[in-house]
Amino acid sequence: MAKSGQGPDFSYEQGRPAPLCGVDEAGRGPWAGPVVAAAVILDPARLPQGIDDSKKLSETARESLALSIRQSALVGIGAASVAEIAQLNILGASLLAMRRAVLALPQRPAFALIDGKHCPKDLPCPAEALVDGDALSLSIAAASIIAKVVRDRAMQRLSLRYPAYAWQKNKGYGTKAHQQGLAAAGACPHHRLSFAPLEPWRPKM
Repeated sequence: MAKSGQGPDFSYEQGRPAPLCGVDEAGRGPWAGPVVAAAVILDPARLPQGIDDSKKLSETARESLALSIRQSALVGIGAASVAEIAQLNILGASLLAMRRAVLALPQRPAFALIDGKHCPKDLPCPAEALVDGDALSLSIAAASIIAKVVRDRAMQRLSLRYPAYAWQKNKGYGTKAHQQGLAAAGACPHHRLSFAPLEPWRPKM
């Protein structure tokens, strides 16, 4: 669990092999769009100030920190598509996106700290799963910020093509505006029809 009254720090990184990457994903809960993961290798000598669990930060703060992280750290991005979510389920797709993010790093890590209960298979390094890792580890928190910003931008771009669902605001979550868009326009190719709330829009066999 998160340390009471404190944000993430660098203690979980210390004593483990370097370079170490933190890994997190964004977008497990939405009804539409990909799940996106990020892997980040922070430079201990150039840690951006203000890194925290992305869910605790405003959109403006996330955007600013994402820029600072990219300027001072190594970043890898991975994603899993709606089709892969349907094939693997959302947990399997999230782990696939995480593996792709680690493999996309410009430098091979010696160790990975993974947010959650599970580690992706076939990583290029040893790994440890850390529950509530984005509230504990600076590296995972940094990855949570990058993943959230990348996914939010992807949903904003998709909203230009599919304006009925208000994705520029809800990022694919099942808000009232999104539900109204579904009722008016039906589902589009970026909806996760494997999710239970979207069962009415699944093709009939």
